[in-house]
Amino acid sequence: MKTFNVEEVISDFPILKRKNRGKHMVFLDNAATSQKPDSVIDAISHYYRESNSNVHRGVYELAEDAENLYHHSRKVISQYFNVSERETIFVRGATEGLNLIAHSFGVAHLKKGDEVIITEMEHHANIVPWQIVCEKVGANILVCPTLPDGSLDREWISGNISKEKVKLISLTAISNTLGTINPIAEIIFEAKKYGKTVVIDGAQSVPHERTDFSKLGCDFFTFSGHKVFGPMGIGVVLGKEKLLNDMSPYQGGGDMIDQVSFDGTTFARAPQKFEAGTPNVAGAIGLGKAIEYISQFSMGDISRHEHKLYEIAKNGLSEINGFLEHGTTKNKAAVLSFTIEGIHSHDLASFLDAQGIAIRTGHHCCQPLMKFLGVDATARASFAMYNTEEDSERLVEAVKKAVSILR
Repeated sequence: MKTFNVEEVISDFPILKRKNRGKHMVFLDNAATSQKPDSVIDAISHYYRESNSNVHRGVYELAEDAENLYHHSRKVISQYFNVSERETIFVRGATEGLNLIAHSFGVAHLKKGDEVIITEMEHHANIVPWQIVCEKVGANILVCPTLPDGSLDREWISGNISKEKVKLISLTAISNTLGTINPIAEIIFEAKKYGKTVVIDGAQSVPHERTDFSKLGCDFFTFSGHKVFGPMGIGVVLGKEKLLNDMSPYQGGGDMIDQVSFDGTTFARAPQKFEAGTPNVAGAIGLGKAIEYISQFSMGDISRHEHKLYEIAKNGLSEINGFLEHGTTKNKAAVLSFTIEGIHSHDLASFLDAQGIAIRTGHHCCQPLMKFLGVDATARASFAMYNTEEDSERLVEAVKKAVSILR
């Protein structure tokens, strides 16, 4: 295990050397996407320069090289999450992962009158697919409320998870807007006592905490590569092998078949069954390298570093009259979502951009949560392993300056 040193980490990320509006860039939009280390960029470049070929098809050396690299990435990812390679499916990202689960598993296992539990803090990607499926089969959605501090209403979950009509619960491990770390291990344990299927959206958790899929005990877990220092357009669904082999494929095409004839088609076993067509080979290779990169460090060290930066920013911004943080539960990731009375979040972000600071504003694809919070948008600063104390201090200084001018 490599000792975590933020200055050494920064040197691994070439984009952090560029300027933003002519100033040293402070990138605090990591909940939207993360930057990429040299090892990931080099791996993708090397593949296209030296090994570019389609996989599963060729017997020539170049094709074998591509196949070996692709397979190695699946192996690296599977070992990191403690799952079988047969339980590791490449998809475009968490959004496609949730759609795959909803349409391949949900349509087959939900029926009229059944109920699906989701939460008020879900990203639209974990709301809309279930709405589509429930409308299709005649099932209903139950929504777990959010408490004033941004945590889930655990009493509500305990009061509903045991209901016979409830067949499935799908929830985020960490809220992309509030930073709330949900007690998914507790919820999974409780759900399994009643035989419920559990789906976890890990898009926000994988960059900040280690997940042992086998130990966690959920049925499905999905995440996006681009939020964990990997490329865009690649992600993973982890699923229990028995469930995957019993599910119908989400898409049809080449490579996901066993035999095809005009009389009918039989499908390959998982994961190949769910990877129709030419896969994102370069993306998979890059994601494998990203997982290797974070594997060097203790995730506990990374989380403590990020939380220190969050505390510096929160304490500094709390001195501003009219500052309101959204999501104040103690158990949270380094995500600071806030509004300032009399200052529109978009105006604030534009001002910060001129100072070289990148944050996110808007509803963060969580419109139902915004309605609960009573706002149209929040400003969100989200921290990653390559951010520094100086980044937090610059954020505080720039926001204070913006308030003094915009007011």
